[in-house]
Amino acid sequence: MISSKKQSRTLPADREAPRAAPGQLIEADSAARALNILGDRWTLMIISYAFVDVRRFEDFQNRIGIARSLLTDRLRRLVEVGVFRREQYCERPPRFEYRFTEMGRDLYGASLMIIRWEKRWFYDRNIPAHTIRHDCGKVFTPEYRCKACGGVIYARDTYSEPGPGAGFDPAPKSRAQRRSIVDRALPEDSMMQRATDVLGDRWTSHIIAAAFLGHSRFGEFEQALGVASNILADRLSRLVELGVFKQRLYQDKPERWEYKLTQEGLDLFPLVLELVRWGDRWLSTKEGVPRIIYHRPCGHVLEGVITCDQCEGEVTRHSTAI
Repeated sequence: MISSKKQSRTLPADREAPRAAPGQLIEADSAARALNILGDRWTLMIISYAFVDVRRFEDFQNRIGIARSLLTDRLRRLVEVGVFRREQYCERPPRFEYRFTEMGRDLYGASLMIIRWEKRWFYDRNIPAHTIRHDCGKVFTPEYRCKACGGVIYARDTYSEPGPGAGFDPAPKSRAQRRSIVDRALPEDSMMQRATDVLGDRWTSHIIAAAFLGHSRFGEFEQALGVASNILADRLSRLVELGVFKQRLYQDKPERWEYKLTQEGLDLFPLVLELVRWGDRWLSTKEGVPRIIYHRPCGHVLEGVITCDQCEGEVTRHSTAI
């Protein structure tokens, strides 16, 4: 876990901590800021296809199978936050392509970490992203290593301290999302087929990120995220069903449960670190990053580098092919 040198208070019961009320503040976190933009299945799919040069509205719609109204909304949001820019390619009628900005291109590492997790737990050679090649010529699985010492990074080997930008952000506003939409099937050859089941809902992805900060009880998640109790109960149940969390009874009367990451869930840690890195770079305040993460084995401030598991060379957008 991204443990803190200063341990947080352990809540004695699931629901003792009140959830953040509308307008209330929650602790600033770069991964949470990133997920407020990216934690949506359609957004994830749009970005994944943009990395294989899908740029036009009709092409996104055909590849993903998304309703026009949803696609219009997600593309608009990605332009507004700076991930995409619009470029006109036809005057009559006016038509636009959606191309990555530098901010958008910098999400390639997060996309690789999603591919890594999918390939390790749900390998399917019919999904193009699972047979990605490095420029060494081999099909590979991305690895996440410490740039300072070269060691593979595990959650248990990191700790954090408040950074210069530590503080509070507004609690995220709830967006109604029906389970029928969350569970809608994607095309069989979708590049992130399984990952969207886990990460394609804003609250499930926020809960996973919060678990890596040491939260495990209902009240802790409620307080940390400012999420409504009914939404939290539903998403925790969903994450248990998906095998990302396991439940442990820690109190009999009344029954109260802890939610711990399984090995499958722990293996999402490199993705969370990439979201932190991206959020630190693009979403920090002028004061700086909210939290500094250290790699315990070498003692350095953690800087991750993505490598090929076949040749150990660094992996970039320009050194891979699908």
